[in-house]
Amino acid sequence: MDRRRWLAGGGACLLAAPWQAARAGAQLEEPLADAVRTALSASVGDSAPPIPEFRDTARRLAYLRWLTAMSERLRPRMADGPTRHEFLQTLWYEAHRAGLEESLVLGLVQVESGFRKFAVSSVGARGFMQVMPFWMRTIGNGEPERLFHMQTNLRFGCVILRFYLERERGDMFMALGRYNGSRGRAPYPDAVFGAQKRWVFADKPA
Repeated sequence: MDRRRWLAGGGACLLAAPWQAARAGAQLEEPLADAVRTALSASVGDSAPPIPEFRDTARRLAYLRWLTAMSERLRPRMADGPTRHEFLQTLWYEAHRAGLEESLVLGLVQVESGFRKFAVSSVGARGFMQVMPFWMRTIGNGEPERLFHMQTNLRFGCVILRFYLERERGDMFMALGRYNGSRGRAPYPDAVFGAQKRWVFADKPA
């Protein structure tokens, strides 16, 4: 996706203890240029509903096949059907909006939170994609509890990962390390790439 376009784009799965800690690391707070902060704020602030739109019937049918396949794979971790559908639709929308592979984002969510909406890490990262609260102060509305809202969490996580990918000149290994706060070290990127394999979809039209 063109960088300028991206920057301008402006619970059965829950365990009994909803604040159960996640094992993931955390993004490190870094100074942002004013132009970058403004662009990121615009990107996360777009309030459009996460409803996929398609240019033709073939693309819509391909999406529906993906949705059906992923729903079956996710069922053991997210048993409630409507919740699972909403999660997958939102993740697909946010991943495509940020120019990311949906399988990679699913792999990241698996590693970061185990698909737990209210997961909290030992350093305070929150939600499905384990977003650090400082992002809400830096580019959001200053309300870190919003990171437990499904679309908000997936929106921030995808925008932040895309931002790191741009900073790392397209190197996803390094971008994932930066996302986790372990830049340059292999365990976290390797874990995400390994988890991603489960969510790759080989479309087979009828």
